[in-house]
Amino acid sequence: MNVILFGPPGAGKGTQGELLADRFDLKRLSTGDLLREARRAGTELGRRAQQYMDAGELVPDAVILGIVREVMEAEAQRNGFIFDGFPRTEAQAAALADMLREMGTSLNAVVVLDIEDETLVRRLAGRLSCPGCGAVYNRYSEPPRVAGICDLCGAELVQRADDREETVRRRLEVYREQTAPVLDWYERNGAPMEHLDGDRPVRAIQTDLVALFDG
Repeated sequence: MNVILFGPPGAGKGTQGELLADRFDLKRLSTGDLLREARRAGTELGRRAQQYMDAGELVPDAVILGIVREVMEAEAQRNGFIFDGFPRTEAQAAALADMLREMGTSLNAVVVLDIEDETLVRRLAGRLSCPGCGAVYNRYSEPPRVAGICDLCGAELVQRADDREETVRRRLEVYREQTAPVLDWYERNGAPMEHLDGDRPVRAIQTDLVALFDG
């Protein structure tokens, strides 16, 4: 089973991807997580990725594709993959199709989580994280008990550069301009597609996804 969870930044692809991977014993592949790990490690890839991510721009295809291929080859024995931040361009979509074909498999579904931009701005621009223990809060929906302080370890919370409102809005513009057309590519190529309302509780969305895959 190879599934793409598609949607704009903050739509919940990561959360839903983790739940599906656990349920169906799949390998979750989030390029966003891989890039952030490289950035924290201070590698050349990480430094290059940080420049693009902090500006709300897409990381170049060559960087993304190299990482994805490496992980897919290392995890080729798994039951399949869930992609929650890839592909983001038509070139990446075509490259992924080639990779899957080389592995003797194909894409089973493209699931689109639909949600309004202003809801996403509140989700992302309100996000605060703890540099000490990694806990994540939202100043609007899940604030800490004491403003600016982590409930778990008492560290001062920070906002990532790519979660600032101006950067979030730029990320959404980039998505609409450059990434959304990937859906047209999949439609032209006959991929099975499903649209789900992403502005609902996590459990409700997961129930729909499980029903889709069990069916």
